[in-house]
Amino acid sequence: MEYTTLLFIHVTSVILLLGVGGGSAFYKFMSDRSKNVEVIVHTNKLVVLADWLFTTPSVLLQPISGFMLMNLMGYSLDSSWLYISVMLYIFSTLLWLVAVYLQIRMKNIALLAQKEKRALDEVYFRLVNYWIGLGVFSALAMGGIFYLMVFKI
Repeated sequence: MEYTTLLFIHVTSVILLLGVGGGSAFYKFMSDRSKNVEVIVHTNKLVVLADWLFTTPSVLLQPISGFMLMNLMGYSLDSSWLYISVMLYIFSTLLWLVAVYLQIRMKNIALLAQKEKRALDEVYFRLVNYWIGLGVFSALAMGGIFYLMVFKI
């Protein structure tokens, strides 16, 4: 595959990864603040769906297209910026996997609260706080990767 095609795939998948992740985080954060169970249920369903449709393929495409670009351009993991980027990507992906697990748990808790016609309990909001923390550290790691990829330092 040629360089420009690979680069297009790599950049497009990172745009989807960061864009969908950021958008989902914003809408989930705002719906959780409303404490409106109906809104929270709907938003949680969409956040989980968006992760399966957009984020998961992007998470899988990033290392594939990245390693193909690395080989095409003659880079190796001996380059500290590239090695650190890979380690940050693994870290960020692990955080994301835990966050997806929490999203599914939160969706199920919210669905049950909706079915039982009751407010969400402290367990739900504790999971929200964990989810936010995971998202902050994952976003910082992705920002570090982006910086390293652009400046190669």
